[in-house]
Amino acid sequence: MRVVLLLVLSVWITGCAGSRPFVDEPIIDRKGVDMNRYYADKADCEAYADEVRTGQKVARGAVGGAVVGGAIGAIIDREPNSAERGAGVGAVTGGVRGAQEGVRETERVMKQCLRGRGYRVLN
Repeated sequence: MRVVLLLVLSVWITGCAGSRPFVDEPIIDRKGVDMNRYYADKADCEAYADEVRTGQKVARGAVGGAVVGGAIGAIIDREPNSAERGAGVGAVTGGVRGAQEGVRETERVMKQCLRGRGYRVLN
């Protein structure tokens, strides 16, 4: 039952990750920049960044973590619930890692897109 709850938590994290709440806004050198053009370019780049499949990364991380955690829990501790606890911890840890990877990739796509359009990205 705990594993199911932890997987539901991972899916919830996926929903949060998909809405890009943790992505750092790019900081550009504004000297000589037409800000209206920048906002249009930024919107285009955000559309590309939204193509990063963060939810899939979270799900893959959660499943992989659950499998590895469950196996380690079963091998290390022979108690009845140790595999289940290990799977739960692994699912959450793997899901968080997947979300972090998705956020980093989203930021990278956004910044590379802006650089490709001639902006000097400072962060």
